[in-house]
Amino acid sequence: MAKRMVEGGHEVHMVSSWRLDSKKSGWTQENIDGINVHWLSVRYNNKMGSLKRIVAFLKFAILAGPRARSIGGDLVFASSTPLTIALPAIYAAKRLKIPMVFEVRDLWPELPIAIGAIRNRLIIRLTRWLERYAYQNSSRIIALSPGMADGICKSGYPRKYVKVIPNSCDNTLFYPSDALAQQFRLDHPELGHRKIVLYAGTFGRINGVGFLPELAARLKNKHPDVCFVSIGSGAEFESVRLKADRLGVLQKNYFQYEAMPKTDLVKAFQAATISMSLFIDLPEMRHNSANKFFDTLASGTAVAINYGGWQKDIIKQHKVGISLSPTANIAAKQLSKLLQNSHEIHEMSIAARYLAENSFDRDVLAQSLILVLRETRIDQN
Repeated sequence: MAKRMVEGGHEVHMVSSWRLDSKKSGWTQENIDGINVHWLSVRYNNKMGSLKRIVAFLKFAILAGPRARSIGGDLVFASSTPLTIALPAIYAAKRLKIPMVFEVRDLWPELPIAIGAIRNRLIIRLTRWLERYAYQNSSRIIALSPGMADGICKSGYPRKYVKVIPNSCDNTLFYPSDALAQQFRLDHPELGHRKIVLYAGTFGRINGVGFLPELAARLKNKHPDVCFVSIGSGAEFESVRLKADRLGVLQKNYFQYEAMPKTDLVKAFQAATISMSLFIDLPEMRHNSANKFFDTLASGTAVAINYGGWQKDIIKQHKVGISLSPTANIAAKQLSKLLQNSHEIHEMSIAARYLAENSFDRDVLAQSLILVLRETRIDQN
């Protein structure tokens, strides 16, 4: 989105965190594709416990505000999660006397409370207050799904200032390519010529990636022409690998790889027969807007999910994939039936790419976002 703002003639400064272990400390700055990126070294990863994550969030929040203020500008655009992203944005906006637009990418604190990541009553009250504070200080709010928009409005925020702009499809990067598909198989000869059911994403507690080796175990004998591939990183990466080993599918019909650069992930999507988006069976997750869902559409691959909500509605309406039961035994039967119908999978793949190009193209949605930012700035003058 920032690249497209630059292409539209805007000066863009991105204040973000450098999370990797390195010799970097404090602030560093570089220009990437015309974006002025301000990096703050903050160690963070999905394997951290809740307390260490909170410390990382607060460190960034405390130091990012003065940095953003020193940059200046016409408008602050803050994208969460975590919800603490709102703090430096509000600080900078108030000091510079400019509007703030807040993008809600997950409904915090509902999700961490629902999965038990936040249990302390005082912290729950503080996060509820922070949610209201963030909304009250936003001139406009961007929601990634209709359900998220509803959740925002339930807090009392005016509906007319909420705009739904979902995750988007990078249709140029993920353009269907047989050559890239072949390259992925050459890079991973252990997969052979089998059909690939792919999961590419985070191995977090909320994702429930252990669902995939369970499917692999149930379909191992019935579908020897199919293999399951997981790519990513996160707190449950090792436990999922151990589960696959225990089920007797690791390196047989289930393969697990560390996170890859985006360019390599593109190859994986091209090679996949079906790509999955997974979450534990939690009502609060049904408003989620998963990146991997939209990457799947862009790659022209049939999509499978194991949760309800608006993405399930999209699948049903546009026939781009299948909604599986959250119960592995039932889901395995549903997936098995689909895997036996190559023609249906092919039709789903065509429909997926069509939907990506006509409803979720990143160039189009970027213009929608830029329009909201422009209107916000004009309204404040």
